[in-house]
Amino acid sequence: MTGNDRPPDEPLRAVVELARALADAVTPRDTVRAAAAGARHALAGSFAAVSVWERERGRLRVLVNDGERAPDEEEFPPDESYPLRDFPDLASPGGPRTATSGSPGPRGEMLRRHGRGSCLFAPILVHGRAWGELYVARPRGAAAFTAYDESFAAALSAVVAAGLAQTERLEEARRLAFTDPLTGLANRRALDPRLDEAVEQHRAEGTVVSLVVCDVNGLKEVNDSFGHAGGDRLLERFGSLLSLHGAALPDTLAARLGGDEFCLLSAGPPADDVVRTATELCARAATLEPGRGVACGVASTGDPIGPVLSGRRLLRLADAAQYAAKAAGAEGPVVAGRDREVTRLADDPPRGRSRRAFRGRQAGSQG
Repeated sequence: MTGNDRPPDEPLRAVVELARALADAVTPRDTVRAAAAGARHALAGSFAAVSVWERERGRLRVLVNDGERAPDEEEFPPDESYPLRDFPDLASPGGPRTATSGSPGPRGEMLRRHGRGSCLFAPILVHGRAWGELYVARPRGAAAFTAYDESFAAALSAVVAAGLAQTERLEEARRLAFTDPLTGLANRRALDPRLDEAVEQHRAEGTVVSLVVCDVNGLKEVNDSFGHAGGDRLLERFGSLLSLHGAALPDTLAARLGGDEFCLLSAGPPADDVVRTATELCARAATLEPGRGVACGVASTGDPIGPVLSGRRLLRLADAAQYAAKAAGAEGPVVAGRDREVTRLADDPPRGRSRRAFRGRQAGSQG
């Protein structure tokens, strides 16, 4: 049943169902899938898609294909995109439009290639700007879309846009909650669950889990001499180095723990690869001006460090290794399990002192 033949309350029910599905969506993928499925149902289509306008590439990239898909269509295609020049209507003012398999140009050609009879496509406007496209198609032999369907699609597109805007806000909130605002690295809130998951994987499967903990030397002196803006620039530059070197290790998270402390969490690569990366990181960090390099400690389940039953244990060992590197003024990393003193410090820290206070006492004037 299409167009004006619909029961009076059916469009309203379809809009409400779409809005509810979008409100229940948790991730961007959930949102676009709910948008496509809801629009397909509301417009009595056999197929629907949601695409985003990638301005930097000048392309329309398909995020989801829903319904009766052709053999060359995937539900979540990794890289299905089309030149925007083939769809200039997206960038031009106006509402939803329609095409049939007999239409000229890319719209008609695509319908013929996929064995469909007609389509309706509506721009999705988020924050008043063209974000992408909502596309619904019907099979050959089915009634073509009408002017009524076009006006209905405009309402559906507005509901989809509101859902996408909500998801973007939620994603931004999540990003801010788990990201260090100065460096753009993960923060401690992001690190802790990843570390616990990695240790569980180690216990279940024997996966090598490694932590590299770094402390930027001389930050206080940089702040005193150049102001906090100078200290922030040093932290930003080291954060970039950490990210760059972390990328050399598969499945590795780069994080700022707070203040002048940073870390890499690696799950999978051998301990020797992690130590090699940490050594290269220390060498590069020594060239950063106006800093004085970093103190770096490594703890890995691939080294003889004893049972690791929790992420806290591995972090304590990496901390102790970093403290030992700070105290010795080491130019490269100190590695738990390859330096017996590290395990002793981790297992029996001085009583009555915080770990940060202990580090300061060991480091003396090294900052």
